[in-house]
Amino acid sequence: MSERPRLVGINHVALEVGDVDEALAFYGKFFDFSLRGQSNGAAFIDIGDQFLALMKAPQSGPDRARHFGLVVDDKERVRRALEEAGVEVIPGRRLDFLDPWGNRVEVVQYDQIQFTKTDRVLDGMGLELGKTEAALGELREKGLE
Repeated sequence: MSERPRLVGINHVALEVGDVDEALAFYGKFFDFSLRGQSNGAAFIDIGDQFLALMKAPQSGPDRARHFGLVVDDKERVRRALEEAGVEVIPGRRLDFLDPWGNRVEVVQYDQIQFTKTDRVLDGMGLELGKTEAALGELREKGLE
């Protein structure tokens, strides 16, 4: 056993936005979510046992490499909603887009990746989601299935 602490997950990701209410409205167009809380200059979106923090900050513009990934139940439904809203999807094999503050968002589908939620958390979120054989294979290789 290593003497160093192990990383066991991500509690939250904080995004810098120019206006918290505008950010909530923007993300609310594409994702069904509930607020964990809100204060002056910050809002916290619940994602089951994790959360996304939206923090008011001076705008720094887009960064080509900095990004975060959101896991969804239906990636193609997100793609259609983005296109209908006129949000530019970044060309490539992934579903990436920039929010109005330059945050790059990568959208992946739950059943296609090794990321998992416990059955208890999925039940609490009202979701019944499975995994593709490829995703299960990734989990098996790590002894996690």
